[in-house]
Amino acid sequence: MRVFPVDRGDGAVKRKLDIVGANVRLGYLNILPVPFDGETRAAVNPGTGESFAHVSLLSAEQASSAVAAAERAFPAWNALGFRERGRFLLRMAHAIVEEADEIAALIAREQGKPASEAHMVEIFPTLETLKHLALHAEEILREDPVESQVLLFAHKEARLLYVPYGVVLSITPWNYPFSISLTGLAAALAAGNTVVLKPAPATTLVGLKIGELARKAGLPSGVVNVVAVDDSVAAALVEDPRVRKILFTGSVATGRKVMATAAKNLTPVVLELGGKDPAIVCRDADLARAAKGIVWGAFMNCGQTCASVERVYVEEPVAQAFIDLVVEETKRLKVGDPTKPGADVGPMAMERQRRIVEEHVKDALASGARALTGGELPPGPGYFYPPTVLTGVDHSMRIMKEETFGPVLPIMNVPSLDEAIRLANDSEYGLTASGWTRSAETARKLQEGLDAGVVSINDCVSSYGEPTAPWGGVKDSGIGRTHGLAGLKEMVQVKYVTRDTSRRPLLWWFPYGDELERLAPVANRALHAPSFWTRLKNQMKLMTFGRFRRRASIPTIVSNADRLF
Repeated sequence: MRVFPVDRGDGAVKRKLDIVGANVRLGYLNILPVPFDGETRAAVNPGTGESFAHVSLLSAEQASSAVAAAERAFPAWNALGFRERGRFLLRMAHAIVEEADEIAALIAREQGKPASEAHMVEIFPTLETLKHLALHAEEILREDPVESQVLLFAHKEARLLYVPYGVVLSITPWNYPFSISLTGLAAALAAGNTVVLKPAPATTLVGLKIGELARKAGLPSGVVNVVAVDDSVAAALVEDPRVRKILFTGSVATGRKVMATAAKNLTPVVLELGGKDPAIVCRDADLARAAKGIVWGAFMNCGQTCASVERVYVEEPVAQAFIDLVVEETKRLKVGDPTKPGADVGPMAMERQRRIVEEHVKDALASGARALTGGELPPGPGYFYPPTVLTGVDHSMRIMKEETFGPVLPIMNVPSLDEAIRLANDSEYGLTASGWTRSAETARKLQEGLDAGVVSINDCVSSYGEPTAPWGGVKDSGIGRTHGLAGLKEMVQVKYVTRDTSRRPLLWWFPYGDELERLAPVANRALHAPSFWTRLKNQMKLMTFGRFRRRASIPTIVSNADRLF
């Protein structure tokens, strides 16, 4: 893979870009464009709308060789054990710290979020996750002893083992190209899997940077493989039978395709899909705090977050005061070039996503909504869209039903908390939700009543930064979990192992014979008859069967006699 920046022409200096992929060096970073063969993809700066690099894409054969490399590397990587794998994760964390400013600048340039925000929401959660997994994965995935509940099995020893799948394919999005990619990758690696990472087309360079960091951390060859491919090749990766688990983060439509393709090989999937995340502002809320938190939750990353606040339901007694505070906070935001200091909100990452936002806002305005801020495309280059606050909205509008994924905050007045919860749950999605209240009782009602994978009170979005917190949703927001204990356990299969310590043939083995035919119903009544006296009578009768005395572990049964009553 070769990367060709086209925005400079001051020399022919060449430096190697270390990227892990398909178990081979994928290319170079060249200051000047040079002739190359094969398909390429442009890296576009969303602040200008212009390309600043071209990346050559892997062929289907090269992408397949990445899966082969991961498959070959799996046995040795898994054999290292948790502590050694944890050391590699910490080395990767140290490499990230050393290059944090460079990483943030790359994210700002290719994805569009301000560098300061990239530090907070991309780099910080990644470092916390790497540290947590390095220190605690062994504890979380430690084998669990299992006590038999069947009295006739009481002499057996049993355990649950958590074993890795093998090759994990991770297909990651453009909105958080660093943190989502690396937190999923880290969980897979900590559990003993190897990874093929396919970054989003719009943020290929960030994905390749992850490969460079893996090599800098000294991960063994083939353990991490970053592949830049077109969509047709990506589909072949999903269908590859050597892939044993798939992590996908993206749209509902693409998630359905991934799941359908994976079903051909019965490959298990984790799907982290879209959201239409509601916030409920109660009449007893700290309105100033709620306004600040919700404005951040709506416009951080230019609203391009699956957990962005995309709907607000505010109780009528405090609605106008809350709206006034939201408008005031929104007007303070500085929209600008994310690569320069001072910007709070950068451009949207892609023009096609900006068109969706524009369509949703136009539909709402045409149906009677009011734009208190923003609402129109700004002039000039880049994919900017102003932070927009809408009122007068209802559930007949696309802006309240479909995922907008942009910097728009629609606010709807509601007469009661019960109505707010009903409307919040009136959605195909259920990723996150937030409630804003001073009351512990109301907080509990919100936590129990809101239909979402994550419910936060007096905050929003930020639980992704907590490495112990699972991440995922219900309904069309996806299947399975990433992050936290649940996310780590998605990276392993549960294996039940048992050891029989007896030396004699077991009661139920061949040959059956007439005696077993008479014994079996007696054993059932001895263990499960509703009457104590009936159980006791049949337990005594069991001792009259020679087959029972010869084959059952009577001392073990006696030592566990409490289970008989």
